Formats: sequence, C-alpha cells, structure tokens
Amino acid sequence: VQLVESGGGLVQAGGSLRLSCTASGSVLSINVMGWYRQAPGNEREFVASHATRGDGPRYADSVKGRFTISRDGARSTVYLQMNNLKPEDTAVYYCYWRYGVQEYWGKGTLVTVSS
Repeated sequence: VQLVESGGGLVQAGGSLRLSCTASGSVLSINVMGWYRQAPGNEREFVASHATRGDGPRYADSVKGRFTISRDGARSTVYLQMNNLKPEDTAVYYCYWRYGVQEYWGKGTLVTVSS
C-alpha cells in the first residue's frame, strides 16, 4: 500500500486547509485511515481516524469542532478539513492506513500556521 499526501502549506491563524491522502496498491476495502501529526521536538500524536466499518470518525480533543475527517466513495482517499487553525497546529501531518497488523504511512505534509 502506498500513501500520497497533499494539501499542506502556510496559512494564517484562523484560516483553513484541506489535506488529502490517497492509498494505492493492495488496498483492502475494510480498513482504517487517518492522520497523525508531529510538531518539532514533540512525539507523533493522533489527530483523527475514519474506519470503513464500525465506529464513526474519531478525533483528538485538541481538534474536535475544528477538524473534519471524511473519505471518498471508493474509500481509497481520506480528507482532513482543518478550520480555525491555530499556531499550535503547526506540524508535519502523516496519513496512515491500517488493517489488523498491517500498517502503512505516508511521507508527511507540512502545515505551518502563522500567528
């Protein structure tokens, strides 16, 4: 499975960005896709996830009400709509795909929020 992210960039506080991540290869229809992020000097942290079955979208408390995760009909692309961005959202955002013990990661896309 290969993951390609896009949509990062520089935005002012209060602005919006939309990240995309497309999975290709042996993509099973049942899976979880989502996002983590890592700010300089910090550990990678969970942001949001979306499973094709089971529970609905999950969010970190720090982004609830501001970020929305969604997937396309084919379930191979996941989006992260980020609104009301804050400087503390600045990080490299990594997409992941998971099924059981199989887990794949994208290379990351940088989001910078200026104050």
